[in-house]
Amino acid sequence: MATLKCTVKLLNELRTKPALAPTQPPGLSDWHANLLRVDRKKCVLFTNDQTLYSFLIHLKKKPLPADFGELFRLGLLKSLVSEGINDPYVGHMLGCQETIMITKTSSRSVLGSMNDLAFQIKCILDTMGGLTDADLSEIGRELNRIPMSAIKYNVGIGELKSKLIG
Repeated sequence: MATLKCTVKLLNELRTKPALAPTQPPGLSDWHANLLRVDRKKCVLFTNDQTLYSFLIHLKKKPLPADFGELFRLGLLKSLVSEGINDPYVGHMLGCQETIMITKTSSRSVLGSMNDLAFQIKCILDTMGGLTDADLSEIGRELNRIPMSAIKYNVGIGELKSKLIG
């Protein structure tokens, strides 16, 4: 089961009440999600709690809480495929995210990293000519190659591959 730990802004956008989060150490199925406004459009940044692996999706319309899990799974699938992760590992990651629980955020460290990534997204989009001309997969690949202090200046894709592949 995946746990999506959403910011208050995103919970309000989804118009849902958060469930109580289970107390467990962060794993590959624990994610934080934040609603961003980019070029006057709504996007959601997802960041894995353990690896800081991140990807961005564009919300074309207001999602229902039931559809939000599917948007997350589809975005994760596209992100992993664009990173060149092999099929068995993609299947493992998606299998861990089959059922979705929406809770409140729980880690100030992950939120701080997400704020840094949000700034980087705006810088990347400036060089790409805005959100309408941008490739979200390319943005994700760039985000996952930024050294992050919360993971001892490693990169998100490197941390994810070390957890998946060993």
